[in-house]
Amino acid sequence: MNYKDLIKTFTAEDYNTHRVNLHIHTDYSDGEAKFSDIIQQAKDKQYKYIAIADHNTLNGYYENGIPENVVPAVEFDCWHGYVFLHMLAYGIDINNEELKKYLAKTKKETELDIVRFFTCRRAPALIKAIHAAGGIAVLAHPACCWCLSLDRFVKNLTNHGLDGLEVYYPYERHRGIIKFHSRETVDKVADKYGLIKTGGTDLHGRELQ
Repeated sequence: MNYKDLIKTFTAEDYNTHRVNLHIHTDYSDGEAKFSDIIQQAKDKQYKYIAIADHNTLNGYYENGIPENVVPAVEFDCWHGYVFLHMLAYGIDINNEELKKYLAKTKKETELDIVRFFTCRRAPALIKAIHAAGGIAVLAHPACCWCLSLDRFVKNLTNHGLDGLEVYYPYERHRGIIKFHSRETVDKVADKYGLIKTGGTDLHGRELQ
């Protein structure tokens, strides 16, 4: 499946009405729900598509396969210059050897913030690996990036191959407190650089909406 073309078809309404959710965590990283429970809930609630994007691990897919109507995904911790960020990789070949080099080696690297903060991953090389795995690279919750100019920051990442921005994101809990930019700015920057717009709830709990 061409996941890039698929994701381009998702609309703001799909994300806002919870028909599509491309940012979900399970207990394979720091979420509470089991992978299989999320899949069943998505079926029961008639989601069009979901993506389980656990932190730095694809173990959920290795142990459960890629279910129908699920976009294979992972959320990486990485750095770009002085900015710590999260990079979502969508539609990747989960068996790609280049991408595997960037996966967590221990469970702590998937769930503990203080451990994940000290990652050695760098955005340019990570984006290259995501592309090598046939995927697209999307900057997660961009309004939380602690850069002075989101426009300049995204432009620089785009020069390294960034494919999209997570535009439809709720900014709840601590994400709302550490937010440095507005959703409107994120939306405008995505339009300016022709980036794919994605969205999700960043679920860490047990229940899909």
